[in-house]
Amino acid sequence: MAVVVRDATDGDAAACAAVYAPYVTGTAVSFEAEPPSPAEMRRRIAAAQESHAWLVLEEDGRVVGYAYGGPFRTRTAWQWSCEVSVYLEPGRRRGGGGRALYGALLQRLAERGYRTAVAGMTLPNEASEAFHRALGFRPVGTLPRIGWKDGRWHDVAFAQRALGDDDVPPAPLR
Repeated sequence: MAVVVRDATDGDAAACAAVYAPYVTGTAVSFEAEPPSPAEMRRRIAAAQESHAWLVLEEDGRVVGYAYGGPFRTRTAWQWSCEVSVYLEPGRRRGGGGRALYGALLQRLAERGYRTAVAGMTLPNEASEAFHRALGFRPVGTLPRIGWKDGRWHDVAFAQRALGDDDVPPAPLR
């Protein structure tokens, strides 16, 4: 079985939309109400590639997961921080795909000059919290009852990870 992590292309939009749809329709992991279309996913991929990164996990030539980085906040002082997410086809947990995607994504973001990665997780989600801890993210806070989905309020926990070891002023982003 050939497993590859690579940059996403326009041609991956439909596959990424299919991977993501169950998180929108069957869980509160995503706060979106409707799954994005392949055209919308294509737009999101292009936006992420322009300033951050969007990677796919391919298994035997088929996209089975993806991870991306995007802006954390829009004000100038936040520009070296980014928000990251990873999604795998249902049933693919604990197979190493998420770790491979995040490893490549975090390296790419660090190379572009980002200094901090932030991940948000709808609670409860012990698997995601454990996954992020295992990859060096540390919990930094929880927003209680911040999102309404599926007939109830949900908390969102945030964790962050440094992408560089130094405390010197940041260089311009690449």
